[in-house]
Amino acid sequence: MLHLIPAPLHRAALRLAHELRKRWWRLARPDLTGCCVVGTDEAGRVLLVRHSYGSGIWSLPGGALHRGEDPALAAQREWTEEIGCLLASLRAVAVVDHDLHGARNTVHLYTGVVVGDPVADGREIAEIGFFARDALPVRRSRIVDERLDLIFQAADEFAA
Repeated sequence: MLHLIPAPLHRAALRLAHELRKRWWRLARPDLTGCCVVGTDEAGRVLLVRHSYGSGIWSLPGGALHRGEDPALAAQREWTEEIGCLLASLRAVAVVDHDLHGARNTVHLYTGVVVGDPVADGREIAEIGFFARDALPVRRSRIVDERLDLIFQAADEFAA
């Protein structure tokens, strides 16, 4: 992908935009809609990312839906933009609501299998890693645990 500005400047702009966005959400309290993807490799390890903005803790890939965008297409788009490889066997798991800096965020949760080698773009995504469920990084979003519980609960129900 062709980038018009150098990566360090891009990361700085993302950090500034994220801070402004959080303040706007606290004031306006909009209803947001997004997607989140739990990708696993063949060994069952979970892919987590560290964004170049925000708290720097490990989280799951995902993002906002564009106006009128299908949630499954948004999940694939966000995955490709952030992870740089394909995702097979995409499956909807749940729709969850939570507070995001004062805004109500409705998130479509998906799972799939990672195909190929993930690559951090060095702009939005600072680092990508695969982690066994019993060896998740200590510095991770609480949402990681909540979403993984939903994924594994759905998998158990599906297998039964």
